[in-house]
Amino acid sequence: MAVLHAWRAARVTPLGELHAPPRMTAVLVRLVVQVILVASLWHGLYSHTGTTAGLTEGQAVTYAVLAVLASRLRELDQYTGRDTVLQHMHFGTIVYWYLRPLPPQRYHALRALGEQLYGFAWALGGYLVCLAAGVVEAPRSAAVAGVFALSMLLGQWVLYYVMLLLDQLCFFTIRNNSAMLILIFAQNLMSGVYAPLWFFPDWFITLSGFLPFQATLSVPLSIYIGRIPLSDAAGQLAIQAFWVVALTLFTRFLWRRAARRVISQGG
Repeated sequence: MAVLHAWRAARVTPLGELHAPPRMTAVLVRLVVQVILVASLWHGLYSHTGTTAGLTEGQAVTYAVLAVLASRLRELDQYTGRDTVLQHMHFGTIVYWYLRPLPPQRYHALRALGEQLYGFAWALGGYLVCLAAGVVEAPRSAAVAGVFALSMLLGQWVLYYVMLLLDQLCFFTIRNNSAMLILIFAQNLMSGVYAPLWFFPDWFITLSGFLPFQATLSVPLSIYIGRIPLSDAAGQLAIQAFWVVALTLFTRFLWRRAARRVISQGG
């Protein structure tokens, strides 16, 4: 029975996507356009230079395209399906999370797992097409590919907890639209989604080192393109694991505090 409940929770948002073919078509078109534009941009930036900020043209294009593909892991349209914590708080339906057989924290985690597996299918498909077309470079060795996969897993784990913190903020502010927009922008900027962190000033790189954002994407992609050598990868993996543990403990504390703020009126 527990497995059945877990399966039902994990497929909530992906089913909303699969039952809306126009949305899937829009995702495909947007992903293709993003990859083409990003690859064209970086090819253009390197048209008069061979190496910039320690990156060759192939490394820069590979990094940028992989960042676009990785964004599909957490970009499902929950808002259309009225499945965001913000909407549940607004309509008062968040109380049902505390009446289900699954605890709310487990339901949230399983739902996110289903989303990431669905997004991973998109990202993997896009990666294989880009690799076959020569848009991105292949990993330099099997060892690099393995360490990259582990780092990417840890990075997505960290990203889940970062996004969970945004959801948990709703329990204390009711509406957190502005905070969500600010933090999502900060997450994308400091994780290297818009551009590799090596193009930013030293103070910015130092500041981002004290935050969990770069552990979500910059670290695994840096390992993939060789910016972080395998000899230094263990330390980066340890930092990612630290953020996983720290954010796990902090979000568990917030779940307990959030439960005290949920009020069921009537019945």
